[in-house]
Amino acid sequence: MTVAILLLACLVLAAAVGVLGVALRELRDRVRVLETLPGRSPGLVTGAGAPSSTSESVTAPSSTSGDEEFVITRLGVEPESDPVPTVEPRLFADLVLRESVVKAAALAYGVRRGLAPANRNRIWFEMRREVKRARKERKAEEREAIREWRARQRAAVQEESAA
Repeated sequence: MTVAILLLACLVLAAAVGVLGVALRELRDRVRVLETLPGRSPGLVTGAGAPSSTSESVTAPSSTSGDEEFVITRLGVEPESDPVPTVEPRLFADLVLRESVVKAAALAYGVRRGLAPANRNRIWFEMRREVKRARKERKAEEREAIREWRARQRAAVQEESAA
């Protein structure tokens, strides 16, 4: 029993590490995309899930010439001598820790609650009750099948004796 609990705990921890790794990879990709946005002032990251100290929003630069096709983004076009945007260390720490800590805390709470003795006992009780119910139902079906089989046998014997 102890080995099974330790194995389950190891599996839960491995899953948590995997989830955190995926979350960090997504966060890294999101920060890279935000860093490459043109027209963004250095150190300012705005968007869904990222805190902003001002009410500015990132907008696409307007077309400079009249005959140029309208484009929403300028990906692949080098900006004119803009400095490389950076993220402030406090903002980066906030981005990394905010989602990770919330997800880890929720996972830990769920695991702790799921493995609580009261919950394990409740599950054990319900499983035991369901097994008893299924066993009674199978026995009742078996008795009914035997009754029907015996009735058919009696009917067959009566037909032979009547004939």
